[in-house]
Amino acid sequence: MSDIRSVARTFESRPTREGAGVHLRRVFGYDQVPLFDPFLMMDDFRSDEPEHFQKGFPWHPHRGIETVTYLLRGDVEHADSMGNAGTIGAGCAQWMTAGCGIVHQEMPLGDDFGVIEGFQLWVNLPAADKMTPPRYQGVSDDEIPLVAAADGALIRIIAGTVDGVRGPVEGIVTGPEYLDVTVPAGAHFEHPTLPEHTVFAYVISGKACFAEDPVVAHESTCAGDGTAVLFGDGDQVFAQAVGDVAARFLLVSGRPLGEPIAWGGPIVMNTQEQLRAAFQELEDGTFTHHESETR
Repeated sequence: MSDIRSVARTFESRPTREGAGVHLRRVFGYDQVPLFDPFLMMDDFRSDEPEHFQKGFPWHPHRGIETVTYLLRGDVEHADSMGNAGTIGAGCAQWMTAGCGIVHQEMPLGDDFGVIEGFQLWVNLPAADKMTPPRYQGVSDDEIPLVAAADGALIRIIAGTVDGVRGPVEGIVTGPEYLDVTVPAGAHFEHPTLPEHTVFAYVISGKACFAEDPVVAHESTCAGDGTAVLFGDGDQVFAQAVGDVAARFLLVSGRPLGEPIAWGGPIVMNTQEQLRAAFQELEDGTFTHHESETR
């Protein structure tokens, strides 16, 4: 018998600015470590005001983490110190393993109407993999499978498996799932999760209730646009749309690392000594010393 995960805590995304002044909403971050382990941070950069995002995220370093960018609308141009360059388009995703070190920039462009809708998630790397060579997994819109579940939900699979269908992002050490779930009004969604994994949802439209039992299905188990839900123990997630509109949310899970964190801006290591060494290499010009892998 499955054990439905309860809602452990909810988090309202909060406005902040990053990069060269990009207006975004921080879903969770430094203050929530280690609640979301192995996930470090998530940002919601949806906007219909180009002046709020077009200055972008100019050249900056990363080491010890992975950044996951998922776009619903608009384009983001990216380039890096290894000579890679390209565009992440609407419906596309990019899973970048920074590993031992990369310097890159990300410049949101928006669409023809001046709208950008996207999310970036930071995933920690275990100590044994923090100095791995950088790697990209870029996924186009048509490479992301769409599954219509028997319970009525529609699921885009960036990483993980739904009803035997696998997403295109593979070979990630924390074994994550990253799903874009739409639950129509009057429908529900059930999905198995590994009991040992950290699991959260981030609602991006409508309102969802994450409780199967109507007795406990009240405001504390429901979330609307801009709210993250961190689940407790169990092996199953249940969600249903609230009201007469569909609910849409990102569902993310991964294996927690349980390792010490030394976090300095865009670099996340295990010790302060490693962190100091990384910033010294930046100063010395020796920070990037491996060729990246791209697919």
